[in-house]
Amino acid sequence: MTDKETRLGTEKIGKLMLAMAIPSVIAQMINILYSIVDRIYIGHIKGIGTEALTGVGVAFPIVILVSAFSAFAGAGGAPLASIWLGKGEREKAEKILGNCVSLLLFFTVILMAFFYAFQRPLLYWFGASDATISYASEYVMIYLAGTVFVQLSLGLNTFIISQGQSRIAMMSVLIGAIANIVLDPVFIFLFGLDVKGAAIATVISQALSAVWTVGFLVSKKSTLTIKIKAMKPDFSIIGKVMALGVSPFIMRATESLISVVLNSGLQRYGGDLYVGSFTIMQSVMQMLTAPLGGFTQGVQPIISYNFGAGNFERVKKAYRSMIGICFAVSAAATLLVMIFPGFFAGMFTKDAQLIALVEQVMPLFLCGMLIFGLQQGIQPTFLALGQAKISLFIAVFRKIILLVPLALILPRGFGVMGIYYAEPVSDIISALTATVLFAVSIRKIVSKETLGKIT
Repeated sequence: MTDKETRLGTEKIGKLMLAMAIPSVIAQMINILYSIVDRIYIGHIKGIGTEALTGVGVAFPIVILVSAFSAFAGAGGAPLASIWLGKGEREKAEKILGNCVSLLLFFTVILMAFFYAFQRPLLYWFGASDATISYASEYVMIYLAGTVFVQLSLGLNTFIISQGQSRIAMMSVLIGAIANIVLDPVFIFLFGLDVKGAAIATVISQALSAVWTVGFLVSKKSTLTIKIKAMKPDFSIIGKVMALGVSPFIMRATESLISVVLNSGLQRYGGDLYVGSFTIMQSVMQMLTAPLGGFTQGVQPIISYNFGAGNFERVKKAYRSMIGICFAVSAAATLLVMIFPGFFAGMFTKDAQLIALVEQVMPLFLCGMLIFGLQQGIQPTFLALGQAKISLFIAVFRKIILLVPLALILPRGFGVMGIYYAEPVSDIISALTATVLFAVSIRKIVSKETLGKIT
């Protein structure tokens, strides 16, 4: 057993969380720059910035769905690999990794075939108008060419984190993000390719990340390595990976559904300007949630490893700290955005009318995030403990049971503002529900009886 593994079970929890989480937080913050930087540059293209920004925002559900499938395999397989590493079964963990590689390649073929065939009618359904469809379609057609890079870089990076190598995982994201930041203005402005340039820069950047990630996982430096023989499909393993991965998959995939429902509603009741406001607010929400996503991703291996090893006191210390930090950071960051909405809107556009609209609706749209940090800490705790069903319910409850119906019903009474009301109502109810579920079930879950059932 390597030093990287043993420290998951021996090092002080506070110090270990810091060491594991900081690189992961940085990685997630950098990763979010892929889409954020694209939108910032696109929103400032002279003459077409507002329409182009709206078009790329409409294309975002496809981008989310592609990444959601990487989470299906990566976020489903990595916690299982961590649990087996905690039990000292490295060969079993590597077989999980190999099967996840096969899944990611399978997803690549299916996604490219489907979206290339149906992207234009889908984009109209997602909220595109005749004024924005060309920008949305141009971006998607090029972005899809890099699907395999998205799958491998995002899906396999979690396996680097699962073995305690957060810094290596961070470098994967850092390489791609820096390349994207540098290449975006070159292709968009210097070469005059506008939206096409942003998409080309993104594909090249993701390719660099994928090469780094796969390169590490086939090297001797990695505790878990990709082996051809381990890639042979084992449907018992795939079943367990998908059972655990369905929750993070739905968490991401339903973001796509939410974008579709909200964008189409905003187009129907308001028009392109309101769709543009959602593109900006969705970007700001990503800026708020990405650091916490990175933090929980860094802490999850600590919980999973110690749960697999039966070190329940360390498990409790880790999840208590994680939930408390998620709540405090989420509340503070949300409050900052609510106080200065115009500043954040100005990052993406110079359109005075669009900025004024965002200033009006963003404090309302985000207010539920003041307590949503509770759910952001609780849901990954359930996932790290192998509790796929509970984690899945929480994901489905907020987005499918609450947010989507509210976004369809409330506009009938409140007009376009009803769509903005739907977000905070669902965030508050969902966070409180997750907290109650956690309080009544966690003691039973962290037990030898439950561990035996999972492994």
